[in-house]
Amino acid sequence: MFQPLVITVAPNGARRGKSDHPSLPMTPDEIAREAARCHEAGAAMIHLHVRDSTGAHAIDPDLYREAIAAVRHEAGEEMIIQVTTEAVGRFTPAEQMAAMRTLRPEAFSVAVRELIPDEATEGPAASFLAEEARRGTLVQHILYDAEDVSRFIGLVDRDVIPTSGASVLFVLGRYTRGQQSAPEDLLPMLARWTLPLPWSLCAFGRREAACATTAACLGGHARVGFENNLHRPDGALAADNAELVVGLASVAHALGIPTATADEARALFAAVRA
Repeated sequence: MFQPLVITVAPNGARRGKSDHPSLPMTPDEIAREAARCHEAGAAMIHLHVRDSTGAHAIDPDLYREAIAAVRHEAGEEMIIQVTTEAVGRFTPAEQMAAMRTLRPEAFSVAVRELIPDEATEGPAASFLAEEARRGTLVQHILYDAEDVSRFIGLVDRDVIPTSGASVLFVLGRYTRGQQSAPEDLLPMLARWTLPLPWSLCAFGRREAACATTAACLGGHARVGFENNLHRPDGALAADNAELVVGLASVAHALGIPTATADEARALFAAVRA
């Protein structure tokens, strides 16, 4: 029997706008309506980005609170809301940690290479992540290549990164124009993966669904959405994020893989592991 597949939707990201897709959600109300559609389609979690008054990526706690309230109003209380700490070259580790300490979200994602870029940042990061583990926060650590995987394992071994409430996201590719990920991009990362933590992947381009299905068949989970991909597997432009969620959920069900509810996803990500 397959474990339930946790589907996360990333509906907008930090870089795209309406010029990329007219249905890309930007405002809290747009994000909230998209979250509700995606939750109904089978997404247990939303990966939340917010924008400031100029449309630029932000990690401001007040902007997050507004968007979270809107999502809760439209999608209900069940869906996991995971906020991003993505730096996009603007925010320092100290600013990322301060935002999360102020916001105190249920879940957030953070790139290991952004939060802990060098040995000097290990101490502050360890204190911060220990606080979040004690608080019960679901922390997803973003890894971009096989070297990131090895470094993450080393940081866990040295107690810089706690495993309580922790999971990882393998990113197949980069935010570059024309990036097209492939299922085999996962293999070098999985070859180094030795920890009993939940893992997910996200992929760029039109083979997003194939990459996500591969993850599901190998015991992982998947993130889909307009942050990384705007197209259906047949190359046509997707109508909205919910269409991408429906596509993945349908393939999973056809393979005998159930999709996780939000509460099942919480139980999976919150499990305490040695």
